[in-house]
Amino acid sequence: MSLVRHTLPGVSVSTESRPDAIPPERVPALPSRRTPALSPSRAGDYKQCPLLYRYRAIDRLPEVPTQAQVKGTVVHAALENLFDMPAGLRVPESAEMLVDGAWGALCEESPELRDLVPDDQVDRFLSDAHQLIATYYTLENPTAFTPESCELRVEVDLRADGEDDNGVLLRGFVDRIDVAPDGRVRVVDYKTGRSPGESFESRALFQMKFYALAIYRLRGVVPARLQLLYLADGQSLTYTPDKAELERFAKTLKAIWKAIQKAGATGEFPPKKSRMCQWCDHKAHCPEFGGTVLPYPGWPTAPGETSHAE
Repeated sequence: MSLVRHTLPGVSVSTESRPDAIPPERVPALPSRRTPALSPSRAGDYKQCPLLYRYRAIDRLPEVPTQAQVKGTVVHAALENLFDMPAGLRVPESAEMLVDGAWGALCEESPELRDLVPDDQVDRFLSDAHQLIATYYTLENPTAFTPESCELRVEVDLRADGEDDNGVLLRGFVDRIDVAPDGRVRVVDYKTGRSPGESFESRALFQMKFYALAIYRLRGVVPARLQLLYLADGQSLTYTPDKAELERFAKTLKAIWKAIQKAGATGEFPPKKSRMCQWCDHKAHCPEFGGTVLPYPGWPTAPGETSHAE
């Protein structure tokens, strides 16, 4: 395994990065409770704070999106739509128009976003989104290749042949998959925040391993490269996995899932205080901040239900 950091010349890198409370590329509406599966975000939640995992994956408490998260949704939609265009039209001017269109479509779907981004802030909001797109073009030339897929929903059961345990259902969204003429697979994920400092780099590596394992189990091919593109500061983190490491990582995910299932059976999801708590929406229901834990609704196990917890 190798992890390589690429930096644009002259760009300073923040030593601390705000973790995404809700993945910025998807700010989901609150559906009915469903059986949780494991995604990079939810696995990270449990490692960070078991009570946070419970409130997000089991109770599914609503969280208020931030402007940064909505901006991420807009930029991701623009980049997805960009690759629907013929290669020769994937120029910066097209991407900028797609940003404006994505914002309009998002507001039409969720009019309450107008309150989050008032009229007097829209120009600055869109200008910032355009800048993220401009940075993207310093990292890649989208006219030079055509992805195999964008915004691909992946789902894979980690249970190996012959195993009689419950396995681990992995589920998530991959921003982009590229396949070279010789069959090599590259997985690309866009990040609209800054690249992580050393204290958060392990979280980025965890996500990359997660997607590498999912692709390996689905296709039987270890991806040649996984790449995180950080559009706020023009950095790229590249991870080159190997089969043995991915098999070890599968055991790590199984251990995390086993701990979650044990907690799910007992309702014991203890809080874990850290500096990440400053961004948590659930302090009112956390004993670390004088709140009272909500009654445990029980582990959702209705037959045939699927998770929307990713």
